[in-house]
Amino acid sequence: MNIQIFGTKKCNDTKKAERYFKERGIKYQFVDMKEKGMSKGEFISVAEKNGGVDNMLNPDAKDKDALALIKNIADEDKLTTILESQQVIKTPIVRNGKQSTLGYKPEVWKTWE
Repeated sequence: MNIQIFGTKKCNDTKKAERYFKERGIKYQFVDMKEKGMSKGEFISVAEKNGGVDNMLNPDAKDKDALALIKNIADEDKLTTILESQQVIKTPIVRNGKQSTLGYKPEVWKTWE
């Protein structure tokens, strides 16, 4: 397995995801989205596997202005705006090769082992 966890250090679900893999002795790479974020290709790949760009948005994101803007702009502009304001993306994003999940999904991760 080649696990990557995209999230933030303050996100409780991200912490739970890290704990899930640690407890099972599964190595993972943590990517702090406040420091690095996702590339365009990574984002598109995860969005395709998880129901599209709109499913990637966290309705509880603190930046309500960015969220409102993204919901109301043309589809072709959404991707650029989301990548500029990655704090609106639902976390954690857990990737295992071409597979990925949004949020805390241990029931899916079990099938990867």
